[in-house]
Amino acid sequence: MNLRQKRIALIVGGLASLAVATALVMNALNSNIAFFVTPTEVLEGKAPQDKAFRIGGLVKEGSIRRDNLTVHFLITDTAREVPVTYTGILPDLFKEGKGAVAQGRIKPDGSFAATEVLAKHDENYMPAEAQHAIDEAQKTAPAYKSNQTKI
Repeated sequence: MNLRQKRIALIVGGLASLAVATALVMNALNSNIAFFVTPTEVLEGKAPQDKAFRIGGLVKEGSIRRDNLTVHFLITDTAREVPVTYTGILPDLFKEGKGAVAQGRIKPDGSFAATEVLAKHDENYMPAEAQHAIDEAQKTAPAYKSNQTKI
């Protein structure tokens, strides 16, 4: 093997190693992505059925029900609401009427089984996606008032 062939082999080997490393990183990132979905989108069937995702909105007033460490509540975008079940300790800022984001999966009965619940941490802060979703839901709210889900 002459010097030119060694350089080409080294470059090809480096590019192959880089391609394998890139593929592994992309696969790891893809498996850990959790999309943000609103209650209206969940009830319209736009939520992933086989993957974990995040549902965000406001905790409906009067909907929190506790059963030991299991908490049942409704999360709403002011137009529609989805029942959520979470087993564990909730954040201190988790309250009725405040913003929350839950990560988990949809169960066959249409309720949401959360594995993690995050509460809004500041009185003035709401993620842009959540604020946009609530604004859009309020525009279409009259059409959904008769279809509200109950716990």
